[in-house]
Amino acid sequence: MTVLAAVLATIYEAPGVTADRVAVAALLALAVGVFCLSARALRLGVLATLLSRPILTGFLAGISLSIMIGQIGRLTGVKFESAGLMGPILEIVDKANFIHWPSLALGAAMFLVLQAVRICKLPLPGPVIIVVLAVVLSALLDFEALGIAVVGDIPSGLPQFALPAHSGVPVDIILLGAASIFLVSFGSGIVTARSFATRGSYEVDPNLELTGFGAANVAAGFFGAFPVTASDSRTAVNMSVGGRTQVASIVAAVTLIATLLFLGPALRILPIPALGAILVAAALSLIDVEALAEIRRISRIEFLFAIIALMGPLSLGVLQGIVIAVGATLVYLLYKAAHPRDAMLGRISGRDGFYKLHRSPEARPEPGLALCIVQGNLLFFDTDYVRARLRTIASELPRGTEWFVLDASAIAQIDCTAAAMLAGLANEFAARGLALGFAEVHSEALELLQRAGVIDQIGTRMVFDDLDDALRAFRARSSLSHIASPN
Repeated sequence: MTVLAAVLATIYEAPGVTADRVAVAALLALAVGVFCLSARALRLGVLATLLSRPILTGFLAGISLSIMIGQIGRLTGVKFESAGLMGPILEIVDKANFIHWPSLALGAAMFLVLQAVRICKLPLPGPVIIVVLAVVLSALLDFEALGIAVVGDIPSGLPQFALPAHSGVPVDIILLGAASIFLVSFGSGIVTARSFATRGSYEVDPNLELTGFGAANVAAGFFGAFPVTASDSRTAVNMSVGGRTQVASIVAAVTLIATLLFLGPALRILPIPALGAILVAAALSLIDVEALAEIRRISRIEFLFAIIALMGPLSLGVLQGIVIAVGATLVYLLYKAAHPRDAMLGRISGRDGFYKLHRSPEARPEPGLALCIVQGNLLFFDTDYVRARLRTIASELPRGTEWFVLDASAIAQIDCTAAAMLAGLANEFAARGLALGFAEVHSEALELLQRAGVIDQIGTRMVFDDLDDALRAFRARSSLSHIASPN
């Protein structure tokens, strides 16, 4: 809604715009729907893979807290001006004299009834029981006369199908505004969908979500509504009452139609604190403290990302919080990728294979032969680090070491920058009498090294199928050198 309001403000700043705001909102909804369906055709739902489990868990907890804090006004009858986590709490303390205690008592009572329904596992959903009970009590006790806020008049009749008017609205501004709404609505919507999917142990296909969002917005545009996306609070309530399939949406749609046609007068007296109690109970059930504790136990840095995602809905805004959390995750991953692990390898007497010297104390290096493994791709962003590490390793080798063979089995990719770095290292090593070689190079990486001239520089004899091949070649060379040397 905030983005929609900002877009509408921009549109009406343009000269000559005379269209009704409702019509412009419907036009935006239609354009957002087209953007969603176009993104679906391009399979852009893959962007949702950037949302990790810690981010989803933290975001859902943040949304839940945001929902609960947002109900303070409904439960107390106090109007708030602040937002975020602590603002409303501090404000309600400051405005304690304005609390409408009958509203708070009703909300608390409805919340306790919901907990009793949950504990007793009654066959009827708790929110349905609360709505019926609250309407009956409101009719009997006249809550509105007691100062308890009620829903009030509900519009009757069904919306009419019509093409949205576009007179006087610049097309470029409509498209730009719709694009902004699309980015925010899909970003927040897919986060909501995947967060609840994690909670409910089911899968979400982001491309199908794009189809759903697109269809919903196109329908909204043709029936005079504004752009729509996934609703955190409504999804929380739906999950709390056991909604698991599209049948829940069909039932909700039928109920809404019945409300518009027949139930408006009855629901008019539904007390607002009862709705607040329903939302608080639903949100509270979605905070997965155990999952957050598990993430903290497994990885402190990922727990930090979860906290950032948690704080997003409360202080930074939904999309801003997610962007910061995802950005922090990507920076962390880039940092890890830019510092690949390395290890020196050796043999254990009587056993096959090669072992990391720092992990297997019984492993011994081959005299004169240094075997080193780099566990990560060699790309432009990590070449400086890898070069520094290989230089350090080479400087610490025992005197008389003749070959330095790099185990490339864990290097899936090498780029031009890395190839130039390896060529430079080969020259540096050669100057100190150390021959650089490669073992178990992936085919694509080998082809790039050949095109870069690195293989010609070190010689094909220093490229080996595996470490065993390198060890046999080194031993054979050493034997030949020993035979050829004078007595």
